[in-house]
Parts: sequence; structure tokens; C-alpha cells
Amino acid sequence: MTTIKNIAVLTSGGDSPGMNAAIRAVVRTGIFNGLNVYGVRHGYHGLINDHITEMKSHHVSNIIQRGGTILKTARSMEFKTEAGMEAAWQNLKKHDINALFVIGGDGSFRGAMALSSKYPISCIGLPGTIDNDIWGTDETIGFDTAMNTVIDAVDKIRDTASSHNRMFLIEVMGRDAGFIAMNCGIAGGAEAVLIPEIKNDHLTLFKTLEEGHAHKKSSNIILVSEGDQAGGAFKFAEKYKDKLKNYDVRISILGHIQRGGSPSAFDRFLASRLGVAAVEAALDGQTNVMAGYKNSKVVLVPLEKAVKTRKKMDKELLHVLDVLNT
Repeated sequence: MTTIKNIAVLTSGGDSPGMNAAIRAVVRTGIFNGLNVYGVRHGYHGLINDHITEMKSHHVSNIIQRGGTILKTARSMEFKTEAGMEAAWQNLKKHDINALFVIGGDGSFRGAMALSSKYPISCIGLPGTIDNDIWGTDETIGFDTAMNTVIDAVDKIRDTASSHNRMFLIEVMGRDAGFIAMNCGIAGGAEAVLIPEIKNDHLTLFKTLEEGHAHKKSSNIILVSEGDQAGGAFKFAEKYKDKLKNYDVRISILGHIQRGGSPSAFDRFLASRLGVAAVEAALDGQTNVMAGYKNSKVVLVPLEKAVKTRKKMDKELLHVLDVLNT
């Protein structure tokens, strides 16, 4: 086993609040353990183009509260090629980097696995995505903040929905997973949620609306994952306009505001714990693992399992939503 002396950290894929806190934790844990720490700007694109610079403790001062990522992020198609990966490896070798810490989602983890399968580099993942769709961790870095952003918007929209007796279809992020919609639907008092994991949820929705009408509900909030079967809020409204003709329907797309903003206390805490655990795992000889968080404890999960196993929606949450909409 190669003794780890130099490590690097990058952020990849979509940004999420708390990434800076994770960068800070990796950098300072590395320095605490006598390592030289490097930051890679613009993700795997930066590895290919040698955007690699040494980081000291002061480089990560006053960033724990900032959204986004100071290292920037990008998606790199070139990294998926043999030539691109070879260029990345040569730059890692040039800086004598022994371990690479990747903060991102499943696509970022696939890149780390591919790199470490071809070259002698230890790769450790930290789950950074607002979608919370990574298997092996109860929460991903950024999910809590994104939910708070959604709830703040839902509360404001509900005020105008109630004032005008309107139905609002609020589209939230979640191309392949409905965790934001489901959790925020419960926390925000939504009448229904439309998510990719539940088939024929539109039939359930119309039944819910009929029951609400019978109970003289004057307004409705429906949270729609962008990856819902209909293809999002606008397509849903167009597809089922005949069934919605008795409602004054408005659509609100929250979009990228869900990615931004200062991270919540929990996301700062989570990112800090996982950053420390990730570096300590590498020093312990671990590779191709992700630092996750299960039942309030840090766990190490094989990257391959985190990527290949689909995180399931807790069906109990649907029951909770139904009960609260009685």
C-alpha cells in the first residue's frame, strides 16, 4: 500500500449547498494529519487540464457558510475517453497525489471508480447532491438546505393560493428521484405530490382533489418532481387540462434557486463530519468507498454499491401524506 502524502479534492456534477464545508473539512483534516493538500478546479475537466493548486488552511477560511463551491464544478465528456483519463492521471502523477476526494453524485462517483480501476490512485467519495438519491446514506450534502428553500417558497405561494382560491403546481428538482417533492410535500402541507417512483400517481391525485372539493378546500398545493411521468408541471397541466378545468391553476417552477444559498446548520455539520471521515478512511487504507451517514453515524460504503443500488422511496411517507390530507 502506497503511503499517502499528497491528496486532492474536487467537486463534480451539479453544485449543492455544503460543498464548501466539505472542501474545508478535507483540506483541514489533511493538514492536521501532515499531508499536502491540493484543490482541483472545475472537476474532472480540471484534472485533465492541470487546474491543480496546493491549498493551505487559510484558503478555506470563511467558506463554511457559503453556497456553491469555491473549486467550481463542471461536467466533462472528455474524462470518459481513454485520452482524457490518461491526461488526468499524468497530472495526478506530476503532483505525486496518492488520494483523490470526489464530492458529487453518482456520475461523479462513476468517474472516480473508472479512474481508480485503471491507475494506482485511492478514490473516496462524499455524497454532494440536493436530490438525496445516493444509496448508503440517509442524507446527502445539500438536501436539507434545498428542502428549506422549497418550504420557504411553498409557504409564500400558499399565501397567494389561499387569497385567490387557486391550485398551484409547484415543480421542484428531482429528475430521477422524488425525495425533495415527497419530504417537502409533507413538511409544506401539500395536498399531493407527483414523483417518478410512484406509477399512476395521477389517478390518486384526482381522487384526492375530488375528496378535497367535497370538504370545501378552497386552494391546493401540488408538488411535482421534474422527472414525474408526465414530464413536469407544465406538461402535466397540458395533458390533464380537461380534468383540471374546474380549477384556477397556476404553475411555479422553482428551478435552480434550490441549488443556491447558504447551507443549513445540518448540511454544514454533515459535510464536516463526512470530510473528516473520508480523509481518515484514506489514511486507513480504504479506497473506492463513500463516506455516508446512517442512523446518525458515519459509515463507509463501497462506491460500486452506492452507484449501482437504487435508493428506494419510503412508502410510509405516502401514508403520512394521505393521513394528513384527510
